[in-house]
Amino acid sequence: MVAIIKYNAGNIMSVEFALQRLGADCIVTDNFDLIKKADKVIFPGVGEASTTMNYIINAGIDSLIKNLSQPVLGICLGLQLMCKRSEEGNVNCLGIFDEEVIRFSNQAKVPHMGWNSLTKMNSPLFKNISLDSYVYFVHSYYACIGNNTIAETDYINPFSSALNKNNFFATQFHPEKSGDVGSTILKNFMEL
Repeated sequence: MVAIIKYNAGNIMSVEFALQRLGADCIVTDNFDLIKKADKVIFPGVGEASTTMNYIINAGIDSLIKNLSQPVLGICLGLQLMCKRSEEGNVNCLGIFDEEVIRFSNQAKVPHMGWNSLTKMNSPLFKNISLDSYVYFVHSYYACIGNNTIAETDYINPFSSALNKNNFFATQFHPEKSGDVGSTILKNFMEL
């Protein structure tokens, strides 16, 4: 079973529908016992970093996520909150990944919204995905390139479009909105 963590962030239902289309047994829940027992966990999100971090700290979700041992996939804001720190609200985050999250400069349109390509992919998460495949992004902040980077994308400058450390994976893009490429990535995650 795949547990999708329910908390005060958007985009949860589209993740659930994408998993259902793949035939996955999934549940949207904030029940800690169900999340701990799940085979896989997804931590999606759309929202503002500092407000969301305050919510998950007060709800105890921060400790729950950091102590999970099964494969965990953060999506969009989920990736950013799994990093060390975010400029959005100048907040310390979960610290699972060492990377910092910073705002795009105003040299181009912000937010970065629409289709962009994946480069330098290096992970089982991208099995059967061609280099330069396109995925869907909506974000104004990004994780810098670092030791946990497993895929890059270029918008104004290169940034981490995916991260991995131990059992924790995360994508800045939305696999649930990225067509066949995104479906393959979700399928690969479920097969980890």
